[in-house]
Amino acid sequence: MDVLSDVLASVRLTGAIFFDSTFHADFVAESPKASIIAANVMPTSQYVFYFHTLLEGTCFAELTDGSMDPIRLEAGDIVAFPMDDGHALCSTVGLRAAPDLAIFIHPVDRQLPYVINSGSGSEGCRFVCGYLGCDIEPYNPFLESLPRMLHGRGIANQAWLTQLIHYAVSQTERHQAGGETILAKLAELLFVEVIRQYVEELPAESRSWLSGLRDPHIGRALRLIHGQPAVEWTLEGMARQIGLSRSVFAERFNHYVGVSPMQYLTRWRMQLAGRRLEMAGVSVAQVSAEIGYESEAAFNRAFKKATGVPPGQWRRRHSSRLQGTAYPEAPLASSSLPEAAAQP
Repeated sequence: MDVLSDVLASVRLTGAIFFDSTFHADFVAESPKASIIAANVMPTSQYVFYFHTLLEGTCFAELTDGSMDPIRLEAGDIVAFPMDDGHALCSTVGLRAAPDLAIFIHPVDRQLPYVINSGSGSEGCRFVCGYLGCDIEPYNPFLESLPRMLHGRGIANQAWLTQLIHYAVSQTERHQAGGETILAKLAELLFVEVIRQYVEELPAESRSWLSGLRDPHIGRALRLIHGQPAVEWTLEGMARQIGLSRSVFAERFNHYVGVSPMQYLTRWRMQLAGRRLEMAGVSVAQVSAEIGYESEAAFNRAFKKATGVPPGQWRRRHSSRLQGTAYPEAPLASSSLPEAAAQP
């Protein structure tokens, strides 16, 4: 069981590339908080955030609130902003310019990506930028494990990815059918590569769900839960399976994941249940049995405790997802972020 792949599939990670931009110094491309423009760019996603891929040149990425040190980007780097932060890409640290909100919209009369060329200096930066959308409810364990600025170094310089990026962008330049789908899958692939690099480079003492994936004991426990979520697991039984005592296992799991094994199991079951409840023709009793509840009443209580609403109300609330319309108000700010307007 590949736990990360299982989670990304369940929370419906979806990508979109909106911008193929070349800026010449001096420039600043500022993006607002993704929650401000999320409904315009990925209306069916609960939560949206930006990513930027630098193909040529060097520049800086920084949060517009100044709360973190800037990151220097070089050709091949990717930077994502998972926590709904306004930010800027700039040739010089500290440059600012109000973003043009009119460009943060999915066009209906043309094919993505937007092509932007700004400035006339000799030194230029070329970006391919867009958004990633996902679910945050009932449960998304990976999102809170990410930093405010997620920096992937040199990823787009990998030969196979470089060729794929240029190929994908060229498809839309020629207005070939399916070009936007290729770009969307490329965005997802780039993000997964960034996550894989981030996990590999996490310090040994780090504490997060992603750190738990790397730990041999907690990683195995997560594989058991995700591989067999309907099993009637007990703390003792799971500890025995991974070769730890009950107390050591419970402490170690909480250290990395932030909740107990049984709490995590329940939350993940609710995530699976939420997905199944959105499907037409699937009864509440069927969902209850599929995720390991013998009693429909017990499942109803657990689901309402986790989500704040009973299963039937959840299904009605999320029916718009089945119809492909905009997602109703999410409990967390629906964050989304593409590329911002450049000011030479």
